Amino acid sequence: MIKYFIPLLLLAAGTASAQAVPPTATVSELMTKALPDYPGKEALVLMVTYPPGSADPVHRHNADAFVYVLEGAIVMGVRGGKTVTLTPGQTFYEGPNDVHTIGRNASASKPAKFIVVLLKSVGKPAVIPAK
Repeated sequence: MIKYFIPLLLLAAGTASAQAVPPTATVSELMTKALPDYPGKEALVLMVTYPPGSADPVHRHNADAFVYVLEGAIVMGVRGGKTVTLTPGQTFYEGPNDVHTIGRNASASKPAKFIVVLLKSVGKPAVIPAK
């Protein structure tokens, strides 16, 4: 009986680790526009689609980030802030010094879609990994 138990245990462990990595979001750049009234700054508009169960790694933007939910429900939070669940028509803001600790689809079965408008320095990355 033990000889069957160990392979089943290894199979279960392999399945659990394969499922531990959430699906990644799809990010599409919709528009980038220099802001002449704010030299050195630009607006970047992104469309983000979270597949069911998707989650972001901890990151920051070094930008003002404005989120608007189009479909589904997303969970957002920054270090030291309150975690919120947002549905279509709701918004979220991240400041240039915020660390985005929670960003995920609230559903394990339905996708979620949202728009992000970043006001950032020209030529700087939109997303920076953080701890």
